[in-house]
Amino acid sequence: MEDAGSYPNPDNLSRKIVDVAAGESHTLLLTGDGNVYTWGKGMFGRLGLGSQKDELSPIKLNFQNPNGTLGVDSVKIVGIAAGAYHSLALAEDGSVWCWGYNSYGQLGISGEDAYDSLVPCLLSMFLELQLPDSSTGLSETEAKPSLKMCSVKAGGMMSLAIDNRGTLWMWGNIPQESKEGGLSIVSSFIPTPVWDFHGRAVVKVACGNEHVVALVSATESHEDEDLMCYSWGNNSHGQLGLGDRQSRLHPEVVKIFDEETPWTTYEVACGAFHTALLARKKKTGDTLESMCWTFGLSENGQLGHGTTQSALFPTPVKELPQNAYLISVDCGLFHTSVVSSTGDVWSWGMEKGLGLCPDANRSETGSGGDALSPFPISCKPNQPIFPGPVKVVCGAAHTVVVAQKGHEAWSWGRGRSGVLGNGKEMDSYTPTIVLWPPATEDLKEEELKSSDEQDKVAEKKTEVITETDEKLTSALTELKLLQSKLSIMEKYASILHGSIFGKPFDEQDIPVSMRNSGSLDIAKEWDNMLEAADNRKLVRMEMFYRDMLAGVKDKLMKRKIKEIIKECLQSSEVNNN
Repeated sequence: MEDAGSYPNPDNLSRKIVDVAAGESHTLLLTGDGNVYTWGKGMFGRLGLGSQKDELSPIKLNFQNPNGTLGVDSVKIVGIAAGAYHSLALAEDGSVWCWGYNSYGQLGISGEDAYDSLVPCLLSMFLELQLPDSSTGLSETEAKPSLKMCSVKAGGMMSLAIDNRGTLWMWGNIPQESKEGGLSIVSSFIPTPVWDFHGRAVVKVACGNEHVVALVSATESHEDEDLMCYSWGNNSHGQLGLGDRQSRLHPEVVKIFDEETPWTTYEVACGAFHTALLARKKKTGDTLESMCWTFGLSENGQLGHGTTQSALFPTPVKELPQNAYLISVDCGLFHTSVVSSTGDVWSWGMEKGLGLCPDANRSETGSGGDALSPFPISCKPNQPIFPGPVKVVCGAAHTVVVAQKGHEAWSWGRGRSGVLGNGKEMDSYTPTIVLWPPATEDLKEEELKSSDEQDKVAEKKTEVITETDEKLTSALTELKLLQSKLSIMEKYASILHGSIFGKPFDEQDIPVSMRNSGSLDIAKEWDNMLEAADNRKLVRMEMFYRDMLAGVKDKLMKRKIKEIIKECLQSSEVNNN
């Protein structure tokens, strides 16, 4: 590992990455000075840049305070989170900002304003809420301490936040009680508190498509205390780790990580249908022992157990080195990654742990095949570790590692729409450097060295722009037109697809035959899709078909009635004459 002197200036907080979050096809970076940078796929406004345009490298976000003026100086961001198609940010004052896709209420915006947001918008509900102080016994009208959010998290179509009381709040596509008394995944446009922990504090939380896992203190105070693991929601693949496939409406403790066991959890992550936890031995003295435990769906090896068999209980990933202390874990849709304190990174799951769909274009080094056990990822050919590791995050089919104590980032996996942040749109089977800091930041620093150099740079830029402007204008105009048409088509396809299947359209939903040949046997693909669909999808499709059929029959009946009335009127006129 490199010594501290080899790192960039640690005092330059604008360049230091302190947190990173990955959505389905986009990534967020948080810097030490409270700014947020974003890149990747722009559909639904998930980047927060005011359009649906893709970005191939990090771009800084602007936050606005409620009166509409730029809040760069007043709004300092201290936390970030990314769902599949939406993003969250937590400000220093405890306020929550949201942007992107909102069809399931994951932005917390309802009523006439319940549309996708292309820019960060303030979640005003938390500003209006006050909670009674239960510890003093005062009534709600007598004591109303201010409510402040301390962390945010997102996943799938769900958003979560933890307040200064340790209370968990949830909104979007969340588990709720159905009319029949069981579990139902319901769209909630209003943040709802989880009251099941009876005075204890939720410390960390993660969510998959339809399940939630929380690390909770044993008492109200959670400082230097072992944490317990609770899970609830959909459990069709055992992703709750409770030993069965029965869904849970309310949180239930995962027995392996309760108060009586020698392990305590300190990190949690959720994939679409699987869960990963980092746990350490309790009271081991100076020696830290850590282990990664996984459970749930494993058809692509995303559990890292050397098999595609699902696990209903938390099971350790045994092929990870016993002496490695793991500092970060994250799950993509169908892959998992961890990083150790020494900078070693391992991935496992779909397509060698990259998360790529099997038909993705492979490089000359790729031979395909899912990684059923941890697969080591090297920073460079001659440098296996990522020096100064900070965190690893996984998108649907890409992975990002922040290292060099927050001054560099690497990415690999799916590169379409600029997901890797390296200025390109190609898939990468090996780590590629993220373009950080942005070129504009470097240019500003150089321009400040001397006024002479600043003038030369400005003059040279003017000459280059003048020379190429005419050539680029027509090309850019045509490109914008094509991008606009593509955006409209993609959104239209997503709306239709979402109406039938309950989720927005994605490239992976395109049948393989269509991608390979451009032709499509509709009847055959329809049969294949029905064969692959689970009961929940089939029920949703049946309901959609019934509603559409009822509408058609109703319209035919109305037209038939109109025709009969018209014939009667004409007949009446003839008889009168």
